[in-house]
Amino acid sequence: MSEQHEPLPRVAVVFGGRNSEHAVSILGAGSVLEVIDRSKYEVVPIGIAQDGRWVLASGEQQYGIESGELPAVDAASATLALTSGSGSLVAYDPGSIPVELGHVDVVFPVMHGPFAEDGTIQGLLEMAGVRYVGSGVLASSVGMDKVYMKMVLAASGLPVGPYVAIRDRDWRTDRGRVLKEVQELGWPVFVKPARAGSSQGISKAADLEELERAIEFAREHDPKVLVEAAIIGREIECAVLESPGDEAPRASMPGEVLVHGDHEFFDFEAKYIGDDMSLSVPADIPEETAEQLRAMAVRAFEALGCEGLSRVDFFYTTDGRLIVNEINTMPGFTAMSVAPQLWAATGVPYPELVDRLIQLALRRSPGLR
Repeated sequence: MSEQHEPLPRVAVVFGGRNSEHAVSILGAGSVLEVIDRSKYEVVPIGIAQDGRWVLASGEQQYGIESGELPAVDAASATLALTSGSGSLVAYDPGSIPVELGHVDVVFPVMHGPFAEDGTIQGLLEMAGVRYVGSGVLASSVGMDKVYMKMVLAASGLPVGPYVAIRDRDWRTDRGRVLKEVQELGWPVFVKPARAGSSQGISKAADLEELERAIEFAREHDPKVLVEAAIIGREIECAVLESPGDEAPRASMPGEVLVHGDHEFFDFEAKYIGDDMSLSVPADIPEETAEQLRAMAVRAFEALGCEGLSRVDFFYTTDGRLIVNEINTMPGFTAMSVAPQLWAATGVPYPELVDRLIQLALRRSPGLR
């Protein structure tokens, strides 16, 4: 009589997406797929192509940067659908009968930016009744929109820097007033899309001429733009991880981002291309400041109602103040990204971090919580 084995939990690792962070998402998914424990989980890699199609990733899928080329989802594979209510995957190959691929126990959305990290895929999974890694709809949406994120953090008593939000209609109909408001911040300023990540579309402006160019550049990524006063200080980052049960979230030890070469700030090229960024862990700051920063990171996590993980970025000013720059509800997630490096230095190696996030999601009840 053959021994019966319980089926392994089925984890769908979803990556790609319809935005400029498509390639960054694939890099992170490649790292997750490399370390996920296949003795504990059955893994299904799913890509979302630039045109929005969900596809079952083939063995030909590229997950790394090769010859300077960023990866993209191979859209030639079978198109997928997620059945609402049952959490089942169905493959639709042109000219073939649809194939039932089975139930999915948890989705690991290694995705960033609009139509991904912003609550949209979270809402889709909520409607389908499928558990997933990371924050829910509201926290994801607020964390993605840097304007509302700052409003929530400030309302929770956390310090944020001076800023001006530029909405599409204001820029088109009342440009003079907008420019005057920005000038009151003082020069220089940093201009960024309000709802983008991976430092895309960001530039620095030192006068009105540069400001208008910077705003138009940011608007190529998002019609809503955020302009921030420059803050003189060091960039210190801290990762936060949800704890099981009723325990409070846990903060990693802080790390300092160091940018080398010709980069004036932590831009896309410094993050992902070349060797122009390094992370110093633990950050060389007073122990009392480090503990304050970790407590503030947890407060930010809870202010938005985050789940799973996040990364909270701070400025540590020359006069010793801590200012929250932003919170990322699904931070860069390659093994060499900042959040995984912070946790590795805190005693949670990357494979264990991936496993903890899946376990947290499996324990979570679908629906309101």
